[in-house]
This record gives sequence, C-alpha cells and structure tokens, in this order.
Amino acid sequence: MNLQQRLRKYLIMGSQNCQRDPVVILEEAIAGGITAFQFREKGPNALETEEKLELGLKLRQLCRKHHVMFIVNDDSVLVEPLEADGIHVGQNDVDVEQLRSTFPEKIIGLSVSSEAEVRKSAIDVVDYLGAGPVFGTSTKIDAKAPVGTEWITKVRAMYPNMPLVGIGGITAQNSRSVLEAGADGVSVISAVTQADDVSRVVERL
Repeated sequence: MNLQQRLRKYLIMGSQNCQRDPVVILEEAIAGGITAFQFREKGPNALETEEKLELGLKLRQLCRKHHVMFIVNDDSVLVEPLEADGIHVGQNDVDVEQLRSTFPEKIIGLSVSSEAEVRKSAIDVVDYLGAGPVFGTSTKIDAKAPVGTEWITKVRAMYPNMPLVGIGGITAQNSRSVLEAGADGVSVISAVTQADDVSRVVERL
C-alpha cells in the first residue's frame, strides 16, 4: 500500500475527543477500515506525561497488530517511545526541516491552509500535506476559518504528486466532495469518535 492509499481513511484522536474508551473506539474504527491513525492528545482535558504515554502505547499496539499507519501529532518526544511511523505538525509547531534532520526515516505530514503558509513551508522535505480546515470544525479551539474544497483543488494543482489529505469538519456526508476535489484521503475526528456506530461511519467515508 503506497502513502496515498494509506491516507485514504485517516482517524485523528485523543482521549479528550472520546466519550467512551479510546481503545474501544480505535478497535471499532479499525474494524470499519481506517488506514491511518494519528494520536493527538492535546487541548482541554488531555492526558499528560505518563498517562499520555500509556494510552499511546495501547493505541500503537492496536495499530501495529492491524497494520494501520501510526502517526503522532506534533509531540516529537513521543515518536521514539511509541515507535511511530511518523509525525504530523501544524504551522506553529516544530519546523519540518528540523524534524527531517531528527527523523530522516519517518513520515512527516504538514498542515497548510493558505498560499502564504505554503510559500513559507519547506514542502520538499515532507511526505504528505493536510489541507484545511475544509469545513467548519468544533474539535479544535484554535481552528482557522474553513477554506472549502477549493483549497484542496488548489493544493493538488500546485503539487500534483504530493500525497494529500483533507482535514477539518469532514463527515461521511461530505467526504466524497473532498475526494472529488483532489484529496487522496480524508481525516476525521468527531465524525468517528462521537458516532454511535463507529465502524459504519468509517465504511461510509
């Protein structure tokens, strides 16, 4: 499976996004067919230090067992202990060139939401881009204004061969429009973590 295929159904989650046990939710999401998972333990009510690592290890083990790509969000100190496949960062996180020198073999993902961000980013050192927020999202407190599927189309035109995933406010109902705009995959948080039937939602993405 190449990186484009591995990004097809990309769940992002931490305990703060879950009303049930995150391990159970991840099990259900894997059963539904997610191809990638990002451990994002961040924001209000997020676990810290040892508890964070402990949960990360449980989720990592599940992903390894089912051959699901495992990415950590922003927290570079977790990459080694969790034996992550890669790390995803935003514009205000660690510089991607610095990350690349630290983790030459890891997959690095970068979020971009405007042409100005693209211009100031070292796109040539990352492995995939997260474009968004495509739609309005309530998951992130500091989320930027939605940029619409037009941004996906624009990024795809700028980087025809770069693996690309849509992020922000994506649901089973609107995921097709993101893929049709040019994304290789869709990343979701609350559409899955808050779902009554997690597997069913993942199947429909």
